[in-house]
Amino acid sequence: MIQGHLLSRAVCVLADLRVPDLIGEGARDGPELARLTGTDPDALIRLLRALVAFEVLDERDDGFRLTPLGAGLRTDAPASALPSALLAHGEIGEAWQHLGTAVRTGNPSFPDLYGTDFFRYVDRNPAFRETFDRSQADGLALDDLADAVDLTCVRRIVDVGGGDGTLLAALLTGHPHLHGTLLDLAAPAHRAREQMRAAGLDGRCTVVTGDFFTSVPAGGDLYLLRQIMHDWDDARCVTLLRSCRRAMSPGARIVVSDLVLDTGPSAVPDESAALMDLYMLTVVGGRERTLAQFHDLFARAGLTVRRVTRLAGRTAAIEAVAARSAHEE
Repeated sequence: MIQGHLLSRAVCVLADLRVPDLIGEGARDGPELARLTGTDPDALIRLLRALVAFEVLDERDDGFRLTPLGAGLRTDAPASALPSALLAHGEIGEAWQHLGTAVRTGNPSFPDLYGTDFFRYVDRNPAFRETFDRSQADGLALDDLADAVDLTCVRRIVDVGGGDGTLLAALLTGHPHLHGTLLDLAAPAHRAREQMRAAGLDGRCTVVTGDFFTSVPAGGDLYLLRQIMHDWDDARCVTLLRSCRRAMSPGARIVVSDLVLDTGPSAVPDESAALMDLYMLTVVGGRERTLAQFHDLFARAGLTVRRVTRLAGRTAAIEAVAARSAHEE
């Protein structure tokens, strides 16, 4: 366990050198890979053989080949792990090395290292933004989420913090009766417009540039927040939910799709969820939450949770409506 970071770093270096793409479905020997990657042959072969020991690679007479595990690091792999490996190899991995600082202060370490908060950094660095967007898109559980939400009577979805539009485009493609509005900051909004045009969906989707803490577009039947709330502390989450609440017309719903932590004596520990909670602390100052904590945030924002649908990977779709005021009861 203590040496686990060594394996993680070795995998990330392999990905950063694009070795899995260079090997592809065939085999390449060490000297050839060193020439293609501009690395020291002896050092690279030592890296490759270390990863053979962990079944990321396989060494045969004709050279090194990818195992099924290693093939997941190829650019063209379904749900490729490459974007996540590149992030872990770079700025996010560096922030993670300062977990101790985050634990001592309760504040994320990323701003101290890079002079700004994570999301401003993303906005100012297009290459980093592209890798980050790809890491988010590759993890979309589109089928699960679409099945969990009743879209029968929905005419317009508002995707709050919708990034480059991957999720909304998939929903609009799969449900021809829907129209959409996507809200995000300038850089992701620009990418979303391009994606909608490329998919032939620009006639059914409006992309709005703005700050969701300030205002959210009105007119939606369904307000969708996928992996948004875990980026923020409780106070900011309540502000965001209240912004959505103000935009919601009577009968509108809000669906939050996020990881939900299990707690209590009968809970089954989840290593990935526990580490993701620390990741959010260290990088953005957010957190993963229990269902009770989500209920509390919704209530503080004037919303009532109506349904919770468990999805894959400890995530859930939490559906809420505007709480009835006293004069409505």
